[in-house]
Amino acid sequence: MTRATLTDLLQPDWVAQGTLAELPLEQLLERGIRALVLDVDRTLLPHRGSELPLAMERWLRRAQDSLPLHLFSNNPSRSRIGGVAARLGVPFTTSAGKPRRGALRRVLDGLNLPAAQVALVGDRVFTDVLAGNRLGLFTVLVKPVNAQGEPCRHDRWQRLEVQLARLTGAPLN
Repeated sequence: MTRATLTDLLQPDWVAQGTLAELPLEQLLERGIRALVLDVDRTLLPHRGSELPLAMERWLRRAQDSLPLHLFSNNPSRSRIGGVAARLGVPFTTSAGKPRRGALRRVLDGLNLPAAQVALVGDRVFTDVLAGNRLGLFTVLVKPVNAQGEPCRHDRWQRLEVQLARLTGAPLN
């Protein structure tokens, strides 16, 4: 087995041009994806918000028709993350500790699927993409969402992380 370089670990398999709600679900299914592990903060919910934007909820409901979903967040708030999970009727993990692998390994064990058939979707390179790549998941980097469910125009964190990842040689395109 070859050892992954930092560049490999920071390069998502798919860099989406929009938010999760704009991600073509059919393309994930065509790639053999059989389950989704989804970041919550800035991927499903806007910063400090607790209401799912309507377009996001529609996409998630459609995805549930084809795939099991698991919400996976570093956020420690069981009420915030659990509230979204309860609304969707899906399992969730808080205080996940991304990019560490322990909590994500437990989710994979519960899904009982090969890592390559599970996509981890999130808005952060150094937590979501790195965690997923460390375990061989299919990683998708999406644009962070604002309160209206649209891509954030000025997301400093994602822009900084993308620039740092590019310095390691990850093209992120």
